[in-house]
Amino acid sequence: MVKASLAPGVKRREVWSWALYDFANSGYTTVVVTAVFSAYFVGVVAGKAPWATFAWTAALSASYALIMFTGPLVGAYADSRGAKKRLLLATTIGCVVFTAALALVGPGDVVLAIALIVLSNFFFGSGENLIAAFLPELAHEDAIGKVSGWGWALGYVGGLVSLGASLAYVTHAQARGAPAQEFVPVAMLITAAIFALASLPTFLFLRERAQPRPSSRDTAGAWARLRDTLAHARRYQDLERFLICVVFYQAGIQAVVALAAIYAEQAMGFTTRETITLILVVNVTAAIGAWAFGQVQDRLGHVRTIQVTLIGWILVVALAWAAEGKTLFWITANLVGVCLGSSQSAGRAMVGYLSPRNRSGEFFGLWGLAVKLSSILGPITYGVVSWISGGDHRLAILITGVYFVVGLALVATLDVQRGRRAALAAAQ
Repeated sequence: MVKASLAPGVKRREVWSWALYDFANSGYTTVVVTAVFSAYFVGVVAGKAPWATFAWTAALSASYALIMFTGPLVGAYADSRGAKKRLLLATTIGCVVFTAALALVGPGDVVLAIALIVLSNFFFGSGENLIAAFLPELAHEDAIGKVSGWGWALGYVGGLVSLGASLAYVTHAQARGAPAQEFVPVAMLITAAIFALASLPTFLFLRERAQPRPSSRDTAGAWARLRDTLAHARRYQDLERFLICVVFYQAGIQAVVALAAIYAEQAMGFTTRETITLILVVNVTAAIGAWAFGQVQDRLGHVRTIQVTLIGWILVVALAWAAEGKTLFWITANLVGVCLGSSQSAGRAMVGYLSPRNRSGEFFGLWGLAVKLSSILGPITYGVVSWISGGDHRLAILITGVYFVVGLALVATLDVQRGRRAALAAAQ
């Protein structure tokens, strides 16, 4: 079954090495962005100041703005030089180093924390685009959703490993009365170490299949290639329309990912240990969601799969807004896991399905641009609403839910088969 899902000449070991990168880098988003450092920044580094949540979302937004500018260029450059793997190594080293440096952040170190978050998240997001660009080379065109689902599912397992290791240390530290400024830095070091070690198989076994093109071996050539794509965007109208859809529905997803721990602690009264435990369980349901929807997406259809997940997200927002006690919030959080795993996997597979194979790095750079724009819109909307409303996190989550409604309306306008025909014609 695995072999039938792979493109000709692709070995199982290579695909699992590719998927292991999702395992490796997921610890960063799970521990740093979602579960631990975000709440630590608001509660300890910024001392629960009224502007703390906004400052956190602004720092993330700054890093995403950098990725928006550089992502398509990096993707085009990677295609023209056959350099996806080399650039992936550089971004991995950058994210690991700056994640470890977060261990230096203590109470009051707001400027240092913001600088390190901007840098670490920039390298993380750039690497996320590059690893995704390998997908069309590895998967059979009728199994892109399935292979993407394997990666996302393994990614959530990686998030579990990093978060579980962090939880073990946090539990030990809290048992001896240590404050957050002592155990959070160690969690950052644990996360960086797991990222570095788990990514090694990717660089040992994943092949770089793209060949350098002598006519475009410089930066100017990469820019020209990107301008050509944008100028002829109507050729890929369904991919273009889907990327606009991604901007909206991912804005809601990114708000949830970036602010889950803050919402749990500030709106629901969770402790740090309870929040980490909650995110651990959510990673299990997210892995199940990514794997399960990956198995059926190619049969159910890319559009229908995304529609189902977006309806789930709208329900999530309604339940989170209505939740008064921890029981309903636990139920909501696990629904988040299923929706998160399935929608992320389905979106990446859709881009792979609609992208010309010989421009996968470039088009996944555009996908990264759309995701990063959404990563600015969603969290900053939440941050602004919470600041203006005097810390009303329930209102903030309700407002960001509008993004899912718009995404659901837009995805219904896609003609996936027309988009696939355009991608195949462009690759000839």
